[in-house]
Amino acid sequence: MDVQDFNFVREMVRSRSAIVLEDEKNYLVESRLQPLARREGFVGIAELVTKLRSNGFSPLHGKVVEAMTTNETSFYRDVQPFEALRKVILPELISKRTATRQLRIWCAASSTGQEPYSLAMLLKEHFAELANWDVKILATDLSTQVLEKARSGCFNQIEINRGLPAPLLLKYFDRQGPTWQIKESIRQMIDFRPLNLIESWPAMSTMDIVLIRNVLIYFDVQTKKTILGKIRKLMRPDGVLFLGGAESTVNLDDAFGRTEVERTSVYRLR
Repeated sequence: MDVQDFNFVREMVRSRSAIVLEDEKNYLVESRLQPLARREGFVGIAELVTKLRSNGFSPLHGKVVEAMTTNETSFYRDVQPFEALRKVILPELISKRTATRQLRIWCAASSTGQEPYSLAMLLKEHFAELANWDVKILATDLSTQVLEKARSGCFNQIEINRGLPAPLLLKYFDRQGPTWQIKESIRQMIDFRPLNLIESWPAMSTMDIVLIRNVLIYFDVQTKKTILGKIRKLMRPDGVLFLGGAESTVNLDDAFGRTEVERTSVYRLR
């Protein structure tokens, strides 16, 4: 990929999503843009970039930004955060919320839906007392393409095999040919919405639990600070924040304190 084209793409991606593409990511950009160029009818990446340069921000620019996002996910990813929720975090919050009988959870980078669906199944499976509560799971992502898949609740066998226990598959999914469809009772628990974390956020409920795992690693320091600051203002005083295993609020937002719960790190407001 031409260096000038690479620099144009990474600056455009950074301005629109805050994703930082280092010099050594040239191969990644090329591997993701080549299929997009073919699908859009261009001879190659150079012609695609020429088109991008000739217009203001357009749907094509949006597709390039989405192509650069990493949508790695799986059911019950990393296991321990879900154990922390099941054994400690959710029982504590349920005890504290008995007066209002309300619970709000936000998956801030929901990708194709495995994380919010895992949370919904966790609530159904282990917290029957929530059946008459006002429980809402908000799931957001930058990519409209992955949100469309997430809303469908339809997964192939490879996606199912990544982390979903067989008993839960049989209980909460229906077989539809080569794919599996999550039951409507689970799907209706989640509100999927598009959200670019670096742009203005719409009015949102105050959150009891926020999961923004393996997202901050793609941003520069100032963007991390800005996002954490906005999350802090959305959280209840006793709310809980989950980051990825390689992420931390240290030197980014001192208002959060880290604690260990069931062998996973969680962050609470000091």
